[in-house]
Amino acid sequence: MNTTEERTDLTLFNEKIQQLRQEISTVIIGQTQAVDLLLTAILANGHVLIEGMPGVAKTLLARLISRLIDARFSRIQFTPDLMPSDVLGTTIFNVKTSEFDFHKGPVFADIILVDEINRAPAKTQAALFEVMEERQVTIDGITHKMGELYTILATQNPIEQEGTYRLPEAQLDRFLMKITMDYPSVEEETDILLHHQQDSNFVKLDTIKPVLTKAELLELRKMLSEVVVDESLLRYIVEIVQQTRTSRAVFSGASPRASVAILQCAKAYALLQGRDFITPDDIKYVAPSVLHHRLILTAEAEMEGYTPMKVAQRLTDNVEVPK
Repeated sequence: MNTTEERTDLTLFNEKIQQLRQEISTVIIGQTQAVDLLLTAILANGHVLIEGMPGVAKTLLARLISRLIDARFSRIQFTPDLMPSDVLGTTIFNVKTSEFDFHKGPVFADIILVDEINRAPAKTQAALFEVMEERQVTIDGITHKMGELYTILATQNPIEQEGTYRLPEAQLDRFLMKITMDYPSVEEETDILLHHQQDSNFVKLDTIKPVLTKAELLELRKMLSEVVVDESLLRYIVEIVQQTRTSRAVFSGASPRASVAILQCAKAYALLQGRDFITPDDIKYVAPSVLHHRLILTAEAEMEGYTPMKVAQRLTDNVEVPK
């Protein structure tokens, strides 16, 4: 492919991304960073954990993204009594054919919204392990493959502990990125009220039309392999991840999977900025969100008021940027 063709493809890519952003801005007020990170993760072909207080539009953002991509969508509301078969599906004996038929669960779709993922017990959480990592489900010895687009968008509330179960580290590591949605600013919240005042139905998604087809998104994902990455930036990523393994504030650091995740997210974020090469700033932007849910802090660090995000941000800033 010659340079002219690459640039033409990038122009088409930018048009689609701009359309996505415009449609999102008609429903989601503010939350620019969360939107950018979510688009980055979807483009980088990874699952996303969205955390935030009730009412900051976590579920709305996930549903909106699924409406903008013309693909099969399902939603699973996790509850303490949810069983693995409620998620994956079950085999039922068919009296007419005298055979067992497999009835697929809601996990069989292209984009799956798992609402309040930390409300389900360990047995149900474990049911997601294989499907998140391998993009397949094995039931009664039969393996069922998922589609190429397969993406899980999960939400959780950071403060409510009653009736919740902490996600195992092994499962957290399967999320490419954890996105935190904060409260809006005064100006943004005023804007939200103005929109409600003018149209109380503005948050309803019935009129939202898809911007991207499934095939188009898969084509956009293929462009990641064309993004140029200097070898010095690969070392920069590794040095950031190495910091998490040597820091006194961290009990358990990030694995090589995190290094690969930072690279993929940096490529995707560069494309979102209209570039076919990554810069140190791309890495610095995505690294904290890729790392912080993979870190276990020491008791001393937690008592001093540190959070995984603060530590991830500080460790990223500590590494010297390559010249």
